[in-house]
Amino acid sequence: MIICAGNSETFDFATPMGVGLIESAINLTRLCLFDKPEFLLFVGSAGSYGEHKIFDIIESKTASNIELGFLSNDAYTPLDNVISTNTDKTKHDVIVNSSNYISTSQELTKKFLKLGVGIENMEFFAVLKVAQEFDIPAGGVFCITNYTNKNAHDDFLKNHEEAKEILARHVKKRVKELTKR
Repeated sequence: MIICAGNSETFDFATPMGVGLIESAINLTRLCLFDKPEFLLFVGSAGSYGEHKIFDIIESKTASNIELGFLSNDAYTPLDNVISTNTDKTKHDVIVNSSNYISTSQELTKKFLKLGVGIENMEFFAVLKVAQEFDIPAGGVFCITNYTNKNAHDDFLKNHEEAKEILARHVKKRVKELTKR
């Protein structure tokens, strides 16, 4: 099953789950309780912490939930804040950070790169956590719309439609490749 966030980020081939960690977790849990999918593929936009360029496509099976306060030693968590469905330990995933907030401090978010975290998407950690709970293989495909800086929102708005088109083409191509096997 292919899923997406919703609101302005929908695709004709994906089922919307909600925006942010909470909406997506609630709605995806409800879906899994009543009609458990064999596989979950999340598609969406993402912000880059600096290594990935606008309109790059990133595929990942690893997510984190690290808040900005953690980066400045102003917060900690007793929870496991990194999750992966990647069973191929030889493959290095780009870690996708999830928060209900969009990062706008370029200096602070450079610290994510030092932790091995490359991009951010609001929903992906919740998707992988629900998939783990229901023992469902899962992954995500993302198109970069912005960098995490003071222009993040404006750049997201400017690039969002084109990123959705690029992402749709990529996912449809990958689905065709997989169904030919």
